[in-house]
Amino acid sequence: MPIRNIISLIRIFTVIFTCKFICTPKSRGIYLAKSLEKLGPSFIKFGQALSVRADVVGDDISASLERLQDRMPPFSSKKAIATIEKELGQKVQDIFAEFGNQSVAAASIAQVHKATTKDGKVVAVKILRPGIEKKFKHDIALLYFVARIVSWIPSCKRLRPIEIVDVFAETVRKELDLRMEAACASQLRSNCKNDEGIYIPQIFWEYTARRVLVLEWIDGIQINDKKSLIKAGHDLQNISKNLTITFLNQAFRDGFFHADIHPGNLFVDNAGRIVPVDFGIMGIIDRNTRIYVAEILRGFLTGDYMHVAQIHFDAGYVDADKSVHDFALACRAIGEPIMGLPANKVSIAKLLTLLFKITEDFNMRTQPQLLLLQKTMVLIEGVGQNLHPEANMWQMAEGWIASWAKDNLSPSAQIKNSLKDLLAIAKNLPQRLKDIDKILNKAG
Repeated sequence: MPIRNIISLIRIFTVIFTCKFICTPKSRGIYLAKSLEKLGPSFIKFGQALSVRADVVGDDISASLERLQDRMPPFSSKKAIATIEKELGQKVQDIFAEFGNQSVAAASIAQVHKATTKDGKVVAVKILRPGIEKKFKHDIALLYFVARIVSWIPSCKRLRPIEIVDVFAETVRKELDLRMEAACASQLRSNCKNDEGIYIPQIFWEYTARRVLVLEWIDGIQINDKKSLIKAGHDLQNISKNLTITFLNQAFRDGFFHADIHPGNLFVDNAGRIVPVDFGIMGIIDRNTRIYVAEILRGFLTGDYMHVAQIHFDAGYVDADKSVHDFALACRAIGEPIMGLPANKVSIAKLLTLLFKITEDFNMRTQPQLLLLQKTMVLIEGVGQNLHPEANMWQMAEGWIASWAKDNLSPSAQIKNSLKDLLAIAKNLPQRLKDIDKILNKAG
C-alpha cells in the first residue's frame, strides 16, 4: 500500500476514534466538518453528501456538515484552457472572443471562468479539476476499505458505513459528468419557462462536454446579501414569497426540484427573479409520493392525525404489523404543540423533521426522496426567514397550496388521474399482450 494511503488511513481512523470516544455529542459534528475540510476535496464532498442523510448521521451532525465550505484554491488558467480544448476539440480563441484567465469561483470538483462567445453572449464556463476523477476513484476505494472495517464494530453497525459510501459514490458519479448537470438545468428551465419570479440560465450545448459546461452568465445579488438587495430596491417579502412558490412548483407540480438550494447557489437578478445555479444535485419525486406528502401535511394542518397515520401505512412507509392508532398518537404528540401556534409561527420544515424522527420508532424504511425533500424545505424556509423574519412562507403560499389541492386531491381530480392511468395502461395493452404471448410461446 502506498505511503500516502497509509497516512490517509491513519488520519481517517483518528477522526473516527475522536468522534466516537473523545468528542461530546454537541461538538462531534463541528469536529467532523473541520476534519473533512482538512482531508481535502473528496472528503469535503463526502461531508456534503452526508449532510442530506440525517437519518444516517443524526440531525446535529447533519446540520454541522451543511456548513462545510466548498471553496478551494483555483487551478491554473493554462490547465483550464487545456481541458476546454481537449473536450471541445477547438482552440479556446476559436470558441470565445474573450476568456477570463482568473477563475470567479473554485470548488472541490470544478471551477468557473467568465467568458464571451464569438457572437457576444456572456457565459460562465465550468471546468472539472484536472485529475479529479482519478482522485475521487482513489478516495472512494479508500472509504470503502474503511467502511468495511468500521462495519465490524458492533456499535457502528447502525451507522451503515457501507451504505454511506454507496450514497457518496453515486452522487459523485453524477457530478463528475457535467453533461448530466447540463441536462438537469435544461429540464428545470423547460419546466419553469412560464413561471414568474424565477429564471433558469440557458445551457449552451454546443460548448458542453463531459468535463466542460457552458451556461448563461448571471449578473445578480446573492440571496442572503440583504443589504445589497435593499440597496438595489428589491422587495424582500416578495423575494421570499417567490422562493416558496418556485419551490412548490418544482417539487409538487413537476416532481423535479433543485435540491442543493443553499444561499451560495441562489441569486436575485435585476428583475427581482430567483436565479438558481449549480444543478449537480436534483430531487425527483413521483406523483404518488407528492400526493402522500401533501395529504400528510393536510392531515397535520387540519388536526386529522389518524389520516396522517393511515397515509403512512397506505404508502407502505410503515410496516402493516405496526399499530396505526399508536402511530396516530405519536403524530398528535408532535403536531399539537406546533399546530397550536399562531399561523405565522408554524414551521412545516420543523414539523416534517419531527415526523421523520418518530418514524424511526416504527421502523419506517428510509425514503431518500422524502429526506431530500425535507432537507430542501428546511433550507428554503431558513433562507426565506432570513430575508423576511416576520412573514411565514407557508402562510404566503396558502393560495397556491389550496389551488394545487383542488387540482390533485379533490375527488374529481382523483377520478381524472385514475382515468389517465387507465388510458395509459390501455394504450400499452396491445404491446404487453404481445410480450406475454412471446413468453408463453417460449415456455411452451
